[in-house]
Amino acid sequence: MSRIPCVLMRGGTSRGPFFLSSDLPQDPAARDAILFAAMGSGHPLQIDGIGGGNPLTSKVAIVGPGRQQGTDIEYLFAQVNVDRALVDTAPNCGNMLAAVGPFAIEQGLVAAGDPETRLTILNVNTGKRIEATVQTPDGAVSYEGDTAIAGVPGTAAPVRLAFLDAAGSKTGRLLPTGALRDEVQGVPVTHFDMAVAAVLVAADSLGKSGREAPADLDADRLFMARLEALRLTSGQLMGLGDVGDMVIPKPILLSRPTDGATIDARYFMPHSCHTAVAITGAVCIAAACCTEGTVAHDLAVLPAPDARGRRMLVIEHPSGRTPVEIEQDPDTGEIRRVAVIRTARRLFEGFVHVRDKVA
Repeated sequence: MSRIPCVLMRGGTSRGPFFLSSDLPQDPAARDAILFAAMGSGHPLQIDGIGGGNPLTSKVAIVGPGRQQGTDIEYLFAQVNVDRALVDTAPNCGNMLAAVGPFAIEQGLVAAGDPETRLTILNVNTGKRIEATVQTPDGAVSYEGDTAIAGVPGTAAPVRLAFLDAAGSKTGRLLPTGALRDEVQGVPVTHFDMAVAAVLVAADSLGKSGREAPADLDADRLFMARLEALRLTSGQLMGLGDVGDMVIPKPILLSRPTDGATIDARYFMPHSCHTAVAITGAVCIAAACCTEGTVAHDLAVLPAPDARGRRMLVIEHPSGRTPVEIEQDPDTGEIRRVAVIRTARRLFEGFVHVRDKVA
């Protein structure tokens, strides 16, 4: 057996092992073979590895020092398929991102300040930068605090994530098709790329209320097949090619919210419905809500912006609500900055053992 150092961390509503990039092969194929074996994929329970048998707990973060000017850390996210020998590094994961700053500080990649540490993370998947603010009283990471987030029990210290240049994360354009809305297989949609490439659909366009439980949506095989067919076509239209083995674009069902929220969402990963909402998905939804002419804007109940163009949007989802702060240029409407609050926790550290024939 080969022993590879790793730290298991919760980031937002996701969980997975964090590795230093120097501890894994630089060759992508060799790296992915190790990740697949380490997580125990190829079995629905990932029984022979450290994965949790669910897309939310079959995620990996690979972290190293920043090599570009103005960045402190580089972070590569890997979504490891539970059942198949497939590792997808196309998208970012904003929930795992919440734990990158604490991990980097505790591994000695970034010097801690007092009472907090601000660092700039380059997401290698998308080439985009995120500013993370981590609580570090007396120069040490603190995980204890009063911040609660939907989908996670208890409270913890806040981690603030500000997405600095999130537009065109994978396609290079906020509107990958150049249009605010398109029609795909007779369904009006908006193709939108802000932090994650997504296809936004009004739930009633697909015969849904948008308030269904995730398990009920997953169990509707005819609906899921229709959603996947729509996603595959959208991938072609967005310039992503054949997305059958990719987790983007993400399909997102939207509907009108209840009192106090901006919009209601059901976010797909893409072959099952998230029990909450991915943070990159929340950023994407919020930005689309603030873009006149999109499917999201039609359904949103928007608060008025302040003099600087800032407003707090609230994304409603199966586990509760996720607030997202948007800052837009008051004159042009350009989205300057999107910020969210997450929490994270270090769960355990040690070594994952991988058979030598894999490593």
